[in-house]
Amino acid sequence: MKKTYLFLLVPFWFFGQEIISEDYELYNDDIYLPGTLSYPKSDKAIPLAIFIHGSGNADRNGNQGNLANAEHIKQLADSLNANGLAFYRFDKRNATPSNIQKIVMETSTIHDLVKDVSVSINEFGKDARFSSIYLIGHSQGSLVGMLAVSDQVSGYVSLAGPGTTVDKSLIHQLKAQNPDLGRVAEEHVNELMETDTIKEVHFMLLSIFKPHNQKYLKNWMLLNPANEIQKLKIPVLIINGDSDSQVTVQDAQLLKQAKPEASLVIIKKMNHMLKTVENTTENTASYTNPNFPLSQELVGTLVEFIKNHG
Repeated sequence: MKKTYLFLLVPFWFFGQEIISEDYELYNDDIYLPGTLSYPKSDKAIPLAIFIHGSGNADRNGNQGNLANAEHIKQLADSLNANGLAFYRFDKRNATPSNIQKIVMETSTIHDLVKDVSVSINEFGKDARFSSIYLIGHSQGSLVGMLAVSDQVSGYVSLAGPGTTVDKSLIHQLKAQNPDLGRVAEEHVNELMETDTIKEVHFMLLSIFKPHNQKYLKNWMLLNPANEIQKLKIPVLIINGDSDSQVTVQDAQLLKQAKPEASLVIIKKMNHMLKTVENTTENTASYTNPNFPLSQELVGTLVEFIKNHG
């Protein structure tokens, strides 16, 4: 049973607009999914964007402890609010300590992440303050968003979304860093797909292939984003940055090939953290430094897409 609590409403001014911020406590059964809804004060219903995280344990701002502190989700929320749009962002299920044991015991799959997003869609789909709902799926969230689309959703955005199955993306990334380790990962993937388990995981790949992750990974590997995007019957926007070192422009092009009627935008100098960077040094630094500027071309592209279809 889904439970909902709204416990904080804070008005503040941003670029001359009064912005309302409300903290929500949503639940997918017993999985706790706290989040923040922010929107400019308006006398009429406005479009709402729901942001879906990438892989890892990101909170509603986009931070993951020592791994990432880019604040990119919070910055995107502020930017879309300043352009007249509402924004909902939430802590991913594994960002909340009280959920961890439940997740391990239940052996979550990617479809559980889809259900988490559906909780937000169902919550705000009946909210008269919002004229329409748009999903923005970032990285892994691109696939999750495709799977979460319902008749309550008016448009979908794939933001730095892979165009192939996750095993192919993973092996490609690992081989680029360490060819030998990439080949071991490929062997692990083949073993997992054939036997449902990996008997002996290479110590340098334990963070990826640890035993309680294996069911989750196999479930994820069976889903092809190029197949899933074809099923969408709503306006679709595909965005990628040409400075993204994790998901390439080729991934975006694969999604475009699968969904020819979708809009495709490649943003110069934007990296995976949605920041404008000039070189590889800045790219690396932007993951842990929130002071790098969010891509303004990204903001403009999203605002135009949502307002044109909303």
